[in-house]
Amino acid sequence: VTQIFKNTRFSTMNGYSNCSANHTEIWSRNLVLALGIPQLTINIASVIFNCTAIITRKATKDLHKPISILFCNLAFSDLFTSFSGFWISMLFITKPDDTIFGSKDMLAPYALYTTSILSTIYNLVSIGIERYLAVAESIRTRFRIARNHSIAVVLINWVLAFFLGCLPLMGWNCLHTGKNLSVLYSPFCVDYLIFITTPNVVAAFIVPLFTYLRIIMILRKRKLRMKACGQAIGTYKSAEIQVARTSIFIWLLALVSYAPLFAGVIFDAINHQCPLDLYPSVYIFRNCTAMLITMNCLGNPIIYTLKTKTLGAKLKSLKCLSGKRLQACTIANI
Repeated sequence: VTQIFKNTRFSTMNGYSNCSANHTEIWSRNLVLALGIPQLTINIASVIFNCTAIITRKATKDLHKPISILFCNLAFSDLFTSFSGFWISMLFITKPDDTIFGSKDMLAPYALYTTSILSTIYNLVSIGIERYLAVAESIRTRFRIARNHSIAVVLINWVLAFFLGCLPLMGWNCLHTGKNLSVLYSPFCVDYLIFITTPNVVAAFIVPLFTYLRIIMILRKRKLRMKACGQAIGTYKSAEIQVARTSIFIWLLALVSYAPLFAGVIFDAINHQCPLDLYPSVYIFRNCTAMLITMNCLGNPIIYTLKTKTLGAKLKSLKCLSGKRLQACTIANI
């Protein structure tokens, strides 16, 4: 009876009346394990890494700093992503066919997974903006970015992420209708996936790219001003190179992590094939995109807990140093 139900529902999936299924089992057990076990392993590793990042932040007792609040919240978002990803991986191993046909069991984990990914994206954007403001306007803006502002940003990020991510739980899903049903992320609707991914993935690419490029340009401009004053620029040049490397790594990590997901949603929107015609290649690609997103959760604590802490200290010392030197240069020119 269950198989007949699946066949009937599958025949109207995505509005294509010519889709049918006569298979008693879609996924190969070996393929399920080959995809599911690495996903579980990466999610567990991500949980460990982000728990370590949170403990490290708390142990250093620097949560009074605005940027540290954003870093810690990013680790919580990545931890949330890893837990929800682990849940989805377990469902994939135990009920792999539900990831093709869709079921009510997939709705809640997919919604929580979406929420956590959105929260991570909003945190990455917020960190990029904070870093830009901290460097762009020197000490005046530095004091303007207060701890309360970071807490407000964190709350807004989570409220927005939960609202958008839980829309399918509020009714925007295609669980009981075959029309507009996603073939990759059933029971989500295709129009919901486009609504969620397009602006947020673009923001994840564009905003960090702009902010970190501006930071590099500001450092280069200050370096040239110090050079014109006859001051040593070796330390500034070192900081500029480190910022450039870290910024490129951050942007490439986001690109590699989220671009395949966006490509999958675009494919989902223009696809006119039956889901069984897409098996197994497209569904293997879908699972690989999930692993790439988890890899982003692994990379974030390394970048933002280790590299950025050292870089932030260097930029802070440079800011004080350049302020004194530029003031002395101005007096000398007068």
